[in-house]
Amino acid sequence: MKVNRIIPVSIGLSLMSLPGLAKEKTTENGKPNVIILNVDDLGYGDIGCYGATKVKTPNIDRLAQEGRSFMDAHSSSAVSSPSRYGLITGEYPCRKGMWAPIFMNEVLQVDTARTTIADVMKHAGYSTAIIGKWHLGFQTEKPMDWNKKLYPGPLELGFDYYFGVPILNSHPPFVYVENHHVVGYTPDDPFVRGKKAETEEFDEKFGLKDIGGAVAAHKLYKDREVGTTLKEKAVQWIKDHKNAPFFLYYATTNIHHPFTPAERFVGTSQAGRYGDSIHELDWIVGEIMKTLEEEGLADNTLFIFTSDNGAMMNRGGQDAWKAGHHMNGKLLGFKFEAWEGGHRIPMIARWPGKIPAGSTSDMLMSNVDLLATMAALTGYELKENDGPDSFNMLPAITGNSKKQIRDHIIICPSHKSHLSIRKDNWVYIPAQNGGGFGGKKIGTHTFGGAAVFQLTHQVNSDIENAKVKPDAPQGQLYNLEKDPYQTTNLYNKYPKMVKK
Repeated sequence: MKVNRIIPVSIGLSLMSLPGLAKEKTTENGKPNVIILNVDDLGYGDIGCYGATKVKTPNIDRLAQEGRSFMDAHSSSAVSSPSRYGLITGEYPCRKGMWAPIFMNEVLQVDTARTTIADVMKHAGYSTAIIGKWHLGFQTEKPMDWNKKLYPGPLELGFDYYFGVPILNSHPPFVYVENHHVVGYTPDDPFVRGKKAETEEFDEKFGLKDIGGAVAAHKLYKDREVGTTLKEKAVQWIKDHKNAPFFLYYATTNIHHPFTPAERFVGTSQAGRYGDSIHELDWIVGEIMKTLEEEGLADNTLFIFTSDNGAMMNRGGQDAWKAGHHMNGKLLGFKFEAWEGGHRIPMIARWPGKIPAGSTSDMLMSNVDLLATMAALTGYELKENDGPDSFNMLPAITGNSKKQIRDHIIICPSHKSHLSIRKDNWVYIPAQNGGGFGGKKIGTHTFGGAAVFQLTHQVNSDIENAKVKPDAPQGQLYNLEKDPYQTTNLYNKYPKMVKK
């Protein structure tokens, strides 16, 4: 694959030539600050500026009003850990054999010798931090030992600072980690496998008996305060680093299950606990925007808002759907799946004076492209094996070109059988069904695939009575320009395109 890495000078998009940059207060050497806010499980239809009506997202909508919304952006995987791997490394996770989320026994998934997005920014003179959900493992020997130093981890991948949730908010251990250590941990209060953790219980929160002990550390983790805690850490880090260029990768636990927004958000949406978690997310975004404005940083900060994959049809999602909130809009499919709803994501970029306000783009792009884009932004020259699948999308973010920068993307869902190819407006899925969860009954946490049609009543030519038809083609082919919601499988009609 040919990788579009560095912006040609002829495009005229060097930092100092962008409109208005030289007239405004900038950081050292004119470098803009960068925040990538990566939401957990936010679907294509979960926010107002992408069509939601049962939730209110004024702050995220304001980002769109002041920036550019990308309507054909995708995550490199329909699953959390692989998607985050793609964003950080610029490499498709399927190359590494990553298909599923990792849990507490898995070690660091990123080779410390590989150039990461944080390395790119650090080499360009930026202070770097990750705050929030990590979900890419620690240490090198399996199973992980939570009673030892969590090394290597984010700090060995180019980040100067880390604070957050080590795995995810639905699975143990339910603690915070700062840099290489569990917050509140002491050797005389160790983790104990197979012991029930002293932590709160919520629906769709699992593994409470997998690992306990570390009582003091567990008590510091209060589910309804996680969103606020991470927000406060992010705000303080921005304030502490405002006098030099900084790069913040802020990965929220919102809106992943269990849905535990702060009490003041409970009952505020028309989409149940799912929608209430979106309301808390919107508040978090607003607090970051307010901080940038108060510190005089807003005009010189590239703020990218996106999601790690599409929305999930878990129990909270099912309740939201019944209330009229369609998490992925009209797109077919959900998290884990090869259908569009599994990986087409909201993506908004704001940089006042550099990105046209209120604009939209149909540019095909993937979160795997953020590494090459940051390299172009900072003038860092990627080496031969750096970000092998990453394309420079800076012209799409700041410019007005209608020409596609990349003509294809690879989608890595949760099963290798459904590894998919998007080429121009065509998408090919080499198997039947969505390729994600297989729960058959409404009310199950793993509700997915054709069975979901019982609830959504969507249309697909391969599906009848919430099951794949016996005579359905062995694979799937869709023309997204004519059929964006994947209603009609063209696999049998266009065999040459399938073969291609």
